[in-house]
Amino acid sequence: MSLTLYPAIDLKDGQCVRLKRGEMDQATVYSADPGGQARAWQDAGFPWLHVVDLNGAFAGKPVNADAVRAILASTQCPVQLGGGIRDIPGIAAWLDAGVARVILGSAAAKNPPLAIEACKTFPGRIVIGIDANNGFVATEGWAEVSTMPATDLALRFEDVGVSAIVYTDIGRDGMLTGLNLEQTVALANRLTTPVIASGGVGSLDDLIALKVAAAGTRIEGAIVGRALYDGRIDPAAALALFADAA
Repeated sequence: MSLTLYPAIDLKDGQCVRLKRGEMDQATVYSADPGGQARAWQDAGFPWLHVVDLNGAFAGKPVNADAVRAILASTQCPVQLGGGIRDIPGIAAWLDAGVARVILGSAAAKNPPLAIEACKTFPGRIVIGIDANNGFVATEGWAEVSTMPATDLALRFEDVGVSAIVYTDIGRDGMLTGLNLEQTVALANRLTTPVIASGGVGSLDDLIALKVAAAGTRIEGAIVGRALYDGRIDPAAALALFADAA
């Protein structure tokens, strides 16, 4: 099967940025026009957009709603959205607004029954975002690290209607040092739920390595941010690579 490549649009103060290891004071601004950036990724051929409200992840409530709405109005690509979405009404509001899938991160880690209820209420439209530091779950915009192994959290969401799990190694995110393939593959091999790899993609070679590692697993794609914005990865080459993944 083919793998899906998700370009990341991370929103801070209404702008498209990338962080290093989730540090808000390490933000590089790449665009002041989120809608225009969404169109650019759509025009490049990406099938999905991965959008995160970074301010919202720290605040525990949506902050960049206007920017998200601009993205939804500017593209026909399905959007998966995370960051500060912590309750059923909030999930329903974004799904009604045109978001294809809502990502629950801190809410899933801190309130698994809520996330399970969301998965059952909106089957196939909830993604569980698991951010890990040395294999342990991190929450609140990665500001807090728990004692729960990432695999234990993921297993709580088997067979409840979750569409995918995004697994991010926060020590690598934005650092261009390559994915944590060992942990990502180990997680995928424990699950029946599709896994999306995230954190550290810095070159086409990293995507080639993922393609090889993903064969025969439940890994279904990867999120790429800084390497696309910096021009380290050519969109056409990356999309072609993933299109013929076995």
